[in-house]
Amino acid sequence: MALSQDQKKRFRKIAHHLKPVVMIAENGLSKGVLSELERALEDHELIKVRINVMDRDDKKAVIDAICSSTKAELAQVIGKMAVIYRPAKKQNPKLSNLVRLQD
Repeated sequence: MALSQDQKKRFRKIAHHLKPVVMIAENGLSKGVLSELERALEDHELIKVRINVMDRDDKKAVIDAICSSTKAELAQVIGKMAVIYRPAKKQNPKLSNLVRLQD
């Protein structure tokens, strides 16, 4: 499920005011980080992830690993922030950033 340009634009607009939910450091993706990513995506659908890795190639590899292991789509990368989207199995209007922050 690739995101269209309109979807990416909408997600970037919504994510602009979000704070990072998960932070990934030099240790990379552990089971705890992956489980937190799963929980955050299921609750919020659209999240920001801060990736504190110095090398660009390593950062890209971490983002690719996140997207493949969580079956999520990348909406945007700016610096150390990545905006990631995955639709929830059952959307919770009180937690979903797409519902709470829509226009």
